[in-house]
Amino acid sequence: MTFLFIGTTEIIVIALIILLLFGGAKLPSLMKGIGKGVKQFKDATNGKFDDEDEQNKPKNEAQ
Repeated sequence: MTFLFIGTTEIIVIALIILLLFGGAKLPSLMKGIGKGVKQFKDATNGKFDDEDEQNKPKNEAQ
């Protein structure tokens, strides 16, 4: 199962292919979208769910 280990050369080749496919102008927005997705995934696995109802409620609401 040595095919699962990726070295630096392979990472550089993959990065160059991605750069050629998406171009330099679209790359920052692509990485921003991936970063948001990873953050949402981490929050979901940690049990932090953001509901719009909870965000819009006043914090000092009397019950």
